[in-house]
Amino acid sequence: MDRNAYHNCSSLVKMPRQSYEQFWSSHFVDYIDKELNYSKFFRKYLLPNHPCMFSRRFTEDWKCRKQWVTEEGKPNFQILLQEFDETPVPVANCNAKEYNANPKQVMPLKEFIRYWKEYIQNGHSSPKGCLYLKDWHMSRDFPDHNLYTTPVFFSSDWLNEYWDTLEVDDYRFVYMGPKGSWYKNLNGLSFKSFRENSIVLVVSRTPFHADVFRSYSWSANICGRKKWLLYPPGQEDFLRDTHGNLPYDVTSAELQDRGLFPQFEEACQPLEIIQEAGEIIFVPSGWHHQVYNLEDTISINHNWLNGCNIDIMWQFLQNELSSVQKEIEEWRNTMDSWHQHCQVIMKACSGIDYSEFASFLKIVAESRMAFLNACTSGDSSDYSRHLSETLTALGPYHAAFDLQRVAHIIECLLCNDDFKRLDHSTSTLQPETLLQQIRDTIQSTRGQHLLYQE
Repeated sequence: MDRNAYHNCSSLVKMPRQSYEQFWSSHFVDYIDKELNYSKFFRKYLLPNHPCMFSRRFTEDWKCRKQWVTEEGKPNFQILLQEFDETPVPVANCNAKEYNANPKQVMPLKEFIRYWKEYIQNGHSSPKGCLYLKDWHMSRDFPDHNLYTTPVFFSSDWLNEYWDTLEVDDYRFVYMGPKGSWYKNLNGLSFKSFRENSIVLVVSRTPFHADVFRSYSWSANICGRKKWLLYPPGQEDFLRDTHGNLPYDVTSAELQDRGLFPQFEEACQPLEIIQEAGEIIFVPSGWHHQVYNLEDTISINHNWLNGCNIDIMWQFLQNELSSVQKEIEEWRNTMDSWHQHCQVIMKACSGIDYSEFASFLKIVAESRMAFLNACTSGDSSDYSRHLSETLTALGPYHAAFDLQRVAHIIECLLCNDDFKRLDHSTSTLQPETLLQQIRDTIQSTRGQHLLYQE
């Protein structure tokens, strides 16, 4: 991040997101085929929360693009089997539905590839249905393979930084899926580069959803093509049924039934985007979407959060807790630990509660305070080498911006009644103390003139 980008946003409390009206009737997203510096991406896409597509030039040096793909542009099953033969992988059945999702099973990769080959040989059909390898933590399971490099635009990644620190989990995935067995031709999307494509609807798909914690996501096609349907934030409310539930499939004819979906006609048309092999799509926070494999496809996908969308995550968590509280409101006066039970249920449903969210902010803040202090002292022993490389690439301005965003959310937590009710006595660092440390670090760094250097 450069100095201008930092000073333009360092005093902002609320992120300056522009209206999404331009996407209500437009069929265009920016197509990036030339070099783009991080600060421009930050200002033009991260802050306003707008989607874009990166051309294949940004993935052409990835090892997986060279090794996992045949000369004909198809998945290289031989190489995949050589590397991951017995590896257990999660596989979803796209023809089955359980609680608005596809049920999953775990099988060795060789078994999935055996199915995939048979599926192709049978004209892209199988009595087993359309199976889709989803959410495989390949990067976590094989950290030394170095099959791709996260583009710098997506490297300010608090979510995976947190889980890497705990050495528990991550939100980096590989997807592999076959082309579907039925087709329907529609009009395609023309990018600003004037690339035109037809669209094919397929069975192999990801149901309509917004990403975990309302995070950003980026998805790179290693081979194959995908179709994306994206709705700007807020439009999903017009797609709810009379019970307030979102549809499983936004292309379903049942949405035309006003008795079931009374506001459907008020929703804008989705952005329909064709993603070619090698291209990377940036999906902003809170953009609900549905994804189809148009061909036999392999993709790499990351969910990620940072200072630009942490406020969206915080709002999402408040909404999640409010929903839980409404569901069990009738037991409020019968349980002394009602508020704690709400937190337990919230974590079971969404994957995180307020206490862990505070711990998440603490880890992010501590690494940036250590980085800024190291920039002054020259001692980088307080944080990992990988994180050091990321923070160094993004620079001290970005670290200071991150700290300001963490400080703002901590201030919001300290004013939140539900957070006040939690027991913080066992916490290793009280939120008030952390907030003061952040302020002291930013002030001392400014005192060293670190944030005023060219």
